[in-house]
Amino acid sequence: MSSREKIAIVLAAGQGTRMDSELPKVLVPACERPLIEYVLDALDAVDTKRVYVVVGYRSDEVRKTLAPHKQIRYVEQTERLGTGHAVKVCRNEIENFKGDALVLTGDSPMMRGDTLKKMVEHFDANDLSCLLGSIHSDDPHGLGRIVRDAEGNFTGIVEEKDATEEQRKITEVNMSYYLFRCPDLVGILEDLKQTNKQKEYYITDAPAILLSQGKKVDAIPVLQPSEALGVNTMEQLKIVEEAMRREP
Repeated sequence: MSSREKIAIVLAAGQGTRMDSELPKVLVPACERPLIEYVLDALDAVDTKRVYVVVGYRSDEVRKTLAPHKQIRYVEQTERLGTGHAVKVCRNEIENFKGDALVLTGDSPMMRGDTLKKMVEHFDANDLSCLLGSIHSDDPHGLGRIVRDAEGNFTGIVEEKDATEEQRKITEVNMSYYLFRCPDLVGILEDLKQTNKQKEYYITDAPAILLSQGKKVDAIPVLQPSEALGVNTMEQLKIVEEAMRREP
């Protein structure tokens, strides 16, 4: 294992408008526990020096719910302008940190500690600047595809709406599990631009920017099938709860 320290940035500012709940999305319960608690459980498997939770919508409720977790520091995202913006607001907190940073979403209750450990091991063993945790999906529809060259080297992420017909056949998909060399991440935050239709900053742009600078970027398909289950609707929440009961 690397001697570099690790921190985590957990994105938890969203409302979750499709969840039929006034709660912040990360506080919506799955099997009677808030979604974000499962993410924090997974992080226990990785030795993180600090955990930064990016809060926004009804942030006081998130802070109150997570009060027992003394290792957490909170960063307020007053404007919610995308995942890249959520990391940008952490800049003052992380700009002098010389170790590595996990960037994860707080609404991923099926996240496994073993997966994060495998990512850390691969990251350290290969001296990477950025690593994405991916999965081969039987139904990649709607997800960003991991694009590789003929030798199998990572070359980028292409969103489905931008993908060619051939790229849409790719089954390896991005699941928003990121590990960065923190100084490299901080160094490209200003390069994240609002060039998309939503006028938002996307952390998915970061790997390509690092590649363009000659940095080493990779993706590793280590996620388990259950980790591909998302929670964006109440119907999906029921599916996740069923999976939790099968896989305690």
